[in-house]
Amino acid sequence: MSIDINKILSELESLPEYDSQIMLQTVEGINDPFYGTGRIKQLNHIEEEFTVPLFESLSYTNSIIEMLGMHRTRLMKMKPKTCYTYHRDPSKRIHIPIITNEKCMFIINDEVKRYPADGKWHLIDTTLWHTAINASFEERIHIVGCI
Repeated sequence: MSIDINKILSELESLPEYDSQIMLQTVEGINDPFYGTGRIKQLNHIEEEFTVPLFESLSYTNSIIEMLGMHRTRLMKMKPKTCYTYHRDPSKRIHIPIITNEKCMFIINDEVKRYPADGKWHLIDTTLWHTAINASFEERIHIVGCI
């Protein structure tokens, strides 16, 4: 199944301004689009509780998230010329590249991977040691959800 990236981009225009992450899903009773960003250990909820769509304007995007069984889904913006720490996550992640280029990459257990914004989603075993690098002069944007 191919994902319509242009349709998602169009829907994302309705989101409020954000710096590096904004939640697309929340927990029951919390409507803060930034609750759930960052480290899960600092929250009063577990990843699996983040299943409530935050933005009705994202009907197509929300349908993709639901179809893929994602939770704690975020829109993650990586600034140009940046790199994340080498780390492991508590669960695997699905990545849907929205805006990227050949100078953006993952390193997973010392292996370099590139994921183009071509309408495909990628199950990434982020329980392994990994990092993401944006070695370009453009922002990289992915939808990232836990499974």
